[in-house]
Amino acid sequence: MDSANQLVALRVQPRSRSDRVQGMRGEAIAIALKAPPVDGAANAALLRFLSSQLGLPLVDIALVRVRGWSAEQVKAALLA
Repeated sequence: MDSANQLVALRVQPRSRSDRVQGMRGEAIAIALKAPPVDGAANAALLRFLSSQLGLPLVDIALVRVRGWSAEQVKAALLA
């Protein structure tokens, strides 16, 4: 992986009272969002929140989610 591209585990809780970082939950950063998990609203809100918090344009942030697999398993499967 290019050293400029990094993966960060996030645990997102939609339908919260406010948009905020809640702290660490195991290896993941917990983020609360007001948006509901309907029609991509929470994903769009997460991208806007990360853009704002990190001071990066939306185009520089991507979401990837694969449940039940480690990053190494995903990498191995994609490169096989």
